[in-house]
Amino acid sequence: MPNSQIILLASARTYRNQAFTEAAQKLGLEVALGLDVPPPLLPKMQNCFALDYRDHARALKAILKYAATQPVCAVLGVDDAGTVLAAHASAALGLAGNAPEATEIASDKALMRRKFSEAGVPSPAFYVSPITQKPDEILNAMIAQGVRFPCVLKPTRLSASKGVMRADNAQEFYERFARLRLILEKEACEELIVENFFAGVEVALEGLLNHGQLYPLAIFDKPDPLDGPFFEETIYVTPSRLPTEAQNWIIQTTERACVALGLREGPIHAELRLSLTPNPLFHGERGLSGIVVEVAARSIGGLCSRTLRFAQSENVTLEELILRQAVGLELNVQREAQAGGVMMIPIPAAGLLREVTGIEAARRVPLIEEVEITAPLNYPLVPLPEGDSYLGFIFARGPEPAAVEAALREAHQLLRFTLTPEIPLAPAQRLAAPHPD
Repeated sequence: MPNSQIILLASARTYRNQAFTEAAQKLGLEVALGLDVPPPLLPKMQNCFALDYRDHARALKAILKYAATQPVCAVLGVDDAGTVLAAHASAALGLAGNAPEATEIASDKALMRRKFSEAGVPSPAFYVSPITQKPDEILNAMIAQGVRFPCVLKPTRLSASKGVMRADNAQEFYERFARLRLILEKEACEELIVENFFAGVEVALEGLLNHGQLYPLAIFDKPDPLDGPFFEETIYVTPSRLPTEAQNWIIQTTERACVALGLREGPIHAELRLSLTPNPLFHGERGLSGIVVEVAARSIGGLCSRTLRFAQSENVTLEELILRQAVGLELNVQREAQAGGVMMIPIPAAGLLREVTGIEAARRVPLIEEVEITAPLNYPLVPLPEGDSYLGFIFARGPEPAAVEAALREAHQLLRFTLTPEIPLAPAQRLAAPHPD
């Protein structure tokens, strides 16, 4: 691979570019950045070119034009926005990667649900609707498809729990639908999906696919209940404290889901819900039941990858593992012995962020490694379900998952956020906030 480059496709709003660039430097790999920004806003740095992800054909042509000037050994999507484009570019250049069709299915919750249903992957009853369909018609159609209350309404293509809402009855359904339709109209997303709500614990599996084999890297517990009406994620802790049988089910079910989607290469981030009590509506088996919420053909979002370290003596990051797999280097997927955790600091209310205090006190909490506030001051904060970002991240590491979780909660309690009501601004005056993926 001498003088070969890895092309990283990313949004300018992502948190991940620096981590991938540092990992590449450690491996002696040269990186080129394809950023989803207009050319005038392109950072003044070497090997960086502008792309428009809204026009895949044009963006693909730009990538191939760049690749014609020098050898490229891999094309990777850093976040959701770049995964499909990276798969098309890899296929066109004859490089290893997921089939474009597989990444397209993984980026669309409606297509994903259909594939899971066809393959017998544990999945809830669901109904897909255009946003133009009348809510009365959706109610009748979803009931005919086996969807019952409580149900969950979701956009088919957004991420970070944006627009995801629970409805417990018809009245709430009408209210949630009206709210979701406004969100989708602004995002140019034309479909929504309604599915049965599964009552249980939610977990995340971080994995790496290599020639079709899944290497489970970590199972994250999400100790804060995600029961709605909105689904804001907060704490992730690994290793999981679930029974071994439940963890085996998570891994095996994720493997089945990846096969169903046709994913074979690179990182995956899977979300599952399960209960130790069988439920015949949700394919109960072997004393437990559960569903796959989704599988994304990318790694964990935000700054959360800092929670993971591998090959302890070498302090390998998740980004380094992903790059190693992409270029065919040796993989050591053994996670460090210590427990790790992160809190994605939730946005408490809408308004302008004026001040954050208590950061140094939070950093002094035992087991806390870092407190990083990523939301800029005087920036308008938008909570879920309309929002899709966080105030920042708290990281902890220690001997036991329970101690890590307790440290995260203690540190969060020491933080104080001052917000004032937002003064409406013209769209051109608004700053772009970092995206959690």
